[in-house]
Amino acid sequence: MKVCPAIIAALPREVKQLVRGWQEHRLPGKIVAYTNEFAVVACAGMGPERAALAVQVALSLKPVTALLSVGLAGACDPMLRVGDIVRAGIVIDARTGERFSDPSFRETLITTSVIAGVMEKQRLYESYKASAVDMEAATIARLAQAHRLSFRAVKSISDEASFEMQELAQFATADGQFREAAFAAHSAVRPHLWPKLLALAGNSKRAVQSLTSELESQLHWYRQQG
Repeated sequence: MKVCPAIIAALPREVKQLVRGWQEHRLPGKIVAYTNEFAVVACAGMGPERAALAVQVALSLKPVTALLSVGLAGACDPMLRVGDIVRAGIVIDARTGERFSDPSFRETLITTSVIAGVMEKQRLYESYKASAVDMEAATIARLAQAHRLSFRAVKSISDEASFEMQELAQFATADGQFREAAFAAHSAVRPHLWPKLLALAGNSKRAVQSLTSELESQLHWYRQQG
């Protein structure tokens, strides 16, 4: 079978640079997918349930041979900086304790059900020596295993270990979206949040640029395999 990677991200903004020129598919339930002659990208929102939907869509659009969990992540390791790439050798589901391994890499990624704040990131580092934390990778790894597909998790750091993100959780919706307009309105009347808002925007931009470069390299590798 010809190699066909499926890239699963939470939000379209995480892959917007990568998919320029790809065919866009806007599907019911706030799901967006992109395809070209070689690969598929699917975004359905944050969290395990939405990640599962994105995988389902990807499998319906292409004869997928590999699942890649990608996107922005929070650093647990205090040595990591914005834009650093984490390639997970171990993915751990914080809810179930399940572990999924990729012997190609060594870093540990923890999947949690909510946006992790500073204290939680510190706990995950102390408990697991986790490099980073996300909300989808373990679900995608589990589905890859169930469908007998290869799996990789590649994340770009958007918030360092000391950057507090917990307050953003209130702007996450039940369907895995982030209410950016509501967050902006909330911040607009709280001047003490303005520096953090600017830092978050700049950090996200740098992280997406770094992720895009990494994913282009990953896709080039997959092309060579097939």
